[in-house]
Amino acid sequence: MYLHGTSTINGQGHLEIGGCDTTDLAQRYGTPLYIMDETLVRQRCREYVDAFRASGLKYQVAYASKAFCVMAMCRIVEEEGMSLDVVSDGELYTALQAGFPAERIHFHGNNKTPYEIEMALEAKIGCFVVDNFVELQLLNAIAGEKRQKANVLLRITPGVEAHTHEYISTGQEDSKFGFDLGNGSAYQAVREAATLPNLTLLGIHSHIGSQIFEVDGFKLAVEKVADFAVQVRGELDVTFTVVNLGGGFGIRYVDGDTPLAVSEYVKAITDSVKERFGAANYPLPEIWTEPGRSIVGDAGTTLYTVGTYKDIPGVRKYVAVDGGMTDNPRPALYDSKYEAMLANRAGEPGEEVVSIAGKCCESGDMLIWDVRLPVVTSGDLLAVACTGAYNYAMASNYNRIRRPAVVFVKNGRSDVVVTRESYENLVGNDLIPERMRAKVGTPSL
Repeated sequence: MYLHGTSTINGQGHLEIGGCDTTDLAQRYGTPLYIMDETLVRQRCREYVDAFRASGLKYQVAYASKAFCVMAMCRIVEEEGMSLDVVSDGELYTALQAGFPAERIHFHGNNKTPYEIEMALEAKIGCFVVDNFVELQLLNAIAGEKRQKANVLLRITPGVEAHTHEYISTGQEDSKFGFDLGNGSAYQAVREAATLPNLTLLGIHSHIGSQIFEVDGFKLAVEKVADFAVQVRGELDVTFTVVNLGGGFGIRYVDGDTPLAVSEYVKAITDSVKERFGAANYPLPEIWTEPGRSIVGDAGTTLYTVGTYKDIPGVRKYVAVDGGMTDNPRPALYDSKYEAMLANRAGEPGEEVVSIAGKCCESGDMLIWDVRLPVVTSGDLLAVACTGAYNYAMASNYNRIRRPAVVFVKNGRSDVVVTRESYENLVGNDLIPERMRAKVGTPSL
């Protein structure tokens, strides 16, 4: 497993993160356990802020909270001077409960409910990213009822397909997201938004996909956005003061992944903005961006305890752990790849190739196919790297498995930021109708 951030192998041959021995963490908090390297999270935040500051452009870096949204993470984002992107009432509520400044919150989503819009307006968030014509009219109407004026960006699909998995590619023409640039709906949306009395059109938003390792897609998106900005300025007398170029910056999950440094992504984007808008004599807009995975992804490690194993001669050896697709559905959803090590025997060489199975009652519950480890035995601790993004966020209670705890580690200290679910949590929302209560213990025919 690739060691990064504050991860190291200590003198006892154990994996250590944030100055904390993972075997001690397992003993104290149990497994499965999400471990977040707080130092690395903050470092990533600062890399984005520093890179944009160096560009000389006005900017906002908004953490995409869908990657990992808990109150402690919202606090870090606020402390690092960033904005926050939310996509639901739950994410918005989490941010507000954490004390995040509402004026630095951007609300995304292709199907915001009237309740969510009302909630966001009452909180006086900074901006709505409008996804379709229905929302445009709905937001204008609700804002009018509340006698408010809402700041909006229009999400457009620029027709740029990034080199990524088809399920996380969002900038192409055939997408559930946004107003299409090619068929004229984006132009119509600008014309409509500019006339609605309860909206202030700041500009446009573009997101081309996720887990992107090159800059060409971003540069092409800037080109298309700039051309569109020039067109609507000339024909509709609308000048965009904000251009949001989304996120999608890749991270290293396994050997062979080749993400660029944050500064390289940012420089490519900001240089393109200066070149394209400058050439058109267009006032340089404020640039917003929305990194999520690239801030928390490689800062996360999931710790499991090995249980059973099964050796099929000439086929493979299955090693089962006490978690699986309930705490990491990405391999099942996206065929995602991960690296791992035995945290309690981190200094030992790999001697066998095994496949890591989860404990769910699904044949597809496989976390890693074919990973080389020391000879594995029951009770070993398995650490899977780069699980900070879209793991806790997408966790479920399938098979009534309880979701793990989350701890932040830094400078030898560990802090629980999400407690492990209890059995009471599992049944806390369950109700038995009164007509069934009288029949408890009586077989139903």
